[in-house]
Formats: sequence, structure tokens, C-alpha cells
Amino acid sequence: MNSGYTEGQTFEGADYTDGSLDSGTYEDCTFLNCNFANSDLSGVKFVECEFRDCGLSMAILTGVTLREVQFRGCSMLGLHFEDCTELLFSVSFEGCQLDLSSFFKRQLKETVFKNCSLREVDFAEANLAGAAFEHCSLNGAIFEKTNLEGADFRTAQHYSIDPEMNRVRKARFSFDGLAGLLEKYDIKVE
Repeated sequence: MNSGYTEGQTFEGADYTDGSLDSGTYEDCTFLNCNFANSDLSGVKFVECEFRDCGLSMAILTGVTLREVQFRGCSMLGLHFEDCTELLFSVSFEGCQLDLSSFFKRQLKETVFKNCSLREVDFAEANLAGAAFEHCSLNGAIFEKTNLEGADFRTAQHYSIDPEMNRVRKARFSFDGLAGLLEKYDIKVE
């Protein structure tokens, strides 16, 4: 792999499963219908990039920089975002499948998750203050010692959050979602 700087380019329909993505920095680039599944993206820097309808499932993210990166309509199963570089980590997700991924201890203040499947995603010890979960499914998602202050769960579904184990001050929930806050008490809300 070569190391370089690429700016303002669009990559469409490329298959990077063989490790053919050059290492280096990609700034203001768009990736359309590209396949990164099982790829080793270690050390690649993505700055102000957009991924649309891409497959990134099981990609290796060790030392990857994601700074102001948008993911739309992407399949992203089993990704370990905690392996990414922490400095200026900033992402947003719309219409993505993030099942079985991990954001363990990740700074995600004001991150937007819109129309996403977040089944069994690990948010333990993450900072999700001010995050929005718009029309997301959170079956089996893990919230332990997570900062959810001011987070918006009003249109989210299937979550289970223990208010005693997480910071939930000023978080917003719908009446229909109250059962997800009381689950540990085996209380039925009807």
C-alpha cells in the first residue's frame, strides 16, 4: 500500500476486500457502493468523507482516523470503533446496519444515529451526551456506565437502559419507551 494524500475524489463501485485501498489521508472524498468488508484499514485517515451504500462489515479499524465522517446506507456489522484514533473522532450514521459493533469508551457527544439498526452494539462507558437515536432499533444494546445526559431516545425502540448504572439526566424518552427504563424491575407498563 502506498501512503499519500487524496482530496476531493469520488470512488464508485470499488472492491477493497483485497487490501487495495492505498494507505494515507483521504479528505473530502466520497465512497459510493464500495466494498471494504473484512479489509484491513489500519492507519488510514478519513477527514470530512462520506460513505454511501458501502459494505464495511468486519473491517479492521486499528488506528483509523474518522474525523467528520458520514455513513449513509452502509452495512457495518461487527466494527470496533474503539480501535480508531481518539483525536477529533466525529461520525454520523443514517440508514446503517451497525449490529454487533462496539463503541466502548468512545467519545460520541452529539452523534446522530438516524434510521439505524444498533442490535447488540456495545456503548459501555461511552460518552453519548446529546446524541440522537432517531428511529433506531437498539435490541440488546449495552449501556453500562454510559453518559446519556441529554440524549434523545424519543423515537428509538427496543432499548433497555438501567438509570442506576448510567447517567441519564435530561435524556429524552417517549412514554412508549418507559418500559426500557424499567426492565430490570420486571415491571409491566400497559
